Parts: sequence; structure tokens; C-alpha cells
Amino acid sequence: MTQRLHGKTALITGSTSNIGRATAVALAAEGVHVVVSGRSAAKGAEVVAGIRAAGGRADFARADLDGSSAASRALAAEATELLGGRVDVLVNNAGIYPPSSTPSTDDEMFDRVFGVNVKAPFFLTQALAPGMIAAGGGVVVNLGSWITRLGVPSGSIYSSSKGAMETMTRAWASEYGPRGIRVNAVSPGVIASADWDPATREAAGVLMRGTPAGGAGRPESIAAAVVYLASDDAEFVHGIVLDVDGGRTGVAVVASA
Repeated sequence: MTQRLHGKTALITGSTSNIGRATAVALAAEGVHVVVSGRSAAKGAEVVAGIRAAGGRADFARADLDGSSAASRALAAEATELLGGRVDVLVNNAGIYPPSSTPSTDDEMFDRVFGVNVKAPFFLTQALAPGMIAAGGGVVVNLGSWITRLGVPSGSIYSSSKGAMETMTRAWASEYGPRGIRVNAVSPGVIASADWDPATREAAGVLMRGTPAGGAGRPESIAAAVVYLASDDAEFVHGIVLDVDGGRTGVAVVASA
């Protein structure tokens, strides 16, 4: 790795597995002292141990980001302490996607999805932005989703919550950009998970038919995009949603006869 972020610090929410874990590993490989965060202390310890074994710096902060401002403020405070007084990069990755249709969604599910996917990152950003400004600047990278722009029949609540995050990305870029904080988002496509069962893998393959990639992506591809947006290579990039989706939302491949 290039160590292009050497000396920086970062908090990555939902980083005990999949995209978040890959992002924590990738940032640590670039010289970042990372705080891995999630609900499982055992999984968090495993990620931290792997990063340290590779020569990186990492700590774990357990958090159940339920959408309350108190939970977000508590994580912000713990991460700031673990990172020696400052958080340079915040990656708002934590999210939930419970299978649901509009008829099957009740008040509790609706509030839970928006609490985890929208309110939690909102209040976490609110808590960390003043410190970034005081330190001379920082970076926020949000995670969106390809289904905010290409509808699927079982994702109305999740897709609308991620649509809110993409909208907040642009609003925050306008609000915080002049004060030294760059805010951008990454919109992943269908990303493979190590714990998928065969049925899930088959369903993912169907979703990616007719795309240039032709199949699901890897968490490391999303992590690479986050590293880019967090680095000075993206110093002139503000308020974008970077699609890393195998061409799912923007390109159609027509098979020849």
C-alpha cells in the first residue's frame, strides 16, 4: 500500500463484517489508526487482531446505533478518546436491510430502519463535525445503495433510507465543505458476503444479469472507493455519490444472439 493516509484516524461504523470490515482493513493498510465498531465484541476483536497482525493500528468500540442521539454521541466520544483526541475520517457504513414489502412493514420496522440507517449517522456526524472543524478539517464518507435509483419490489423502506443518506451527503457537502470537511458517498451494487447461502448467491446473480460486471462485487472494491474519497487524491471532490455497482444503475448489456 502507499500509506497515503499515514497518521490519520478513522471511525468506521458497522465494521465487524463485509464492507465495513474491508474498509477498516484497507484504511489501516494506508496508515490510518482505525476504530472498528459494531455490536459484536468477538467479531470486533477478530478484525482488530487481523489489522494489528498486519502491522496496522486498530481499536474496537462496541456500539448499538439505534438512532438515538445518545448512542451516537457515546460512540463519538469513545472513538475520539481511543484515537488520541481526534477523528479525521468518519465512514457511516452501519445499516440494516430487513426483508419486507410495503404491506408487511409496521411502525416498529419502519422506525428501526430509519433509526439505524439515517438517524444514527446523522447524530454521529453532528457529534464529530465540530472536532473536525476545530482540527482544521476532515472527511465524511456515507454508504448509499444502488436500489435508491433502481427500484426493487422488496426494498421500499431500505432504499428510501439510503436515498435519505445520499441527499444528506449533498446537503452536508454544502454545509460543511466551506468549513474544511469533505462529504461524499459510495453507492455499492450487489456485494458478496462470505456467509451467503446458495439461494442468496443465486438471487444475487439474477440481480446482476445484464450488467457489465455480470455478477456480485467484492467488499474490497467498495473499500478501495472509500480510501480514495478519504485521501487527498479526492481533495477536489465534494458531494458526489460514487457508484461502485458493476454498472447496475447506469449501463445495460444486450446479449448478442
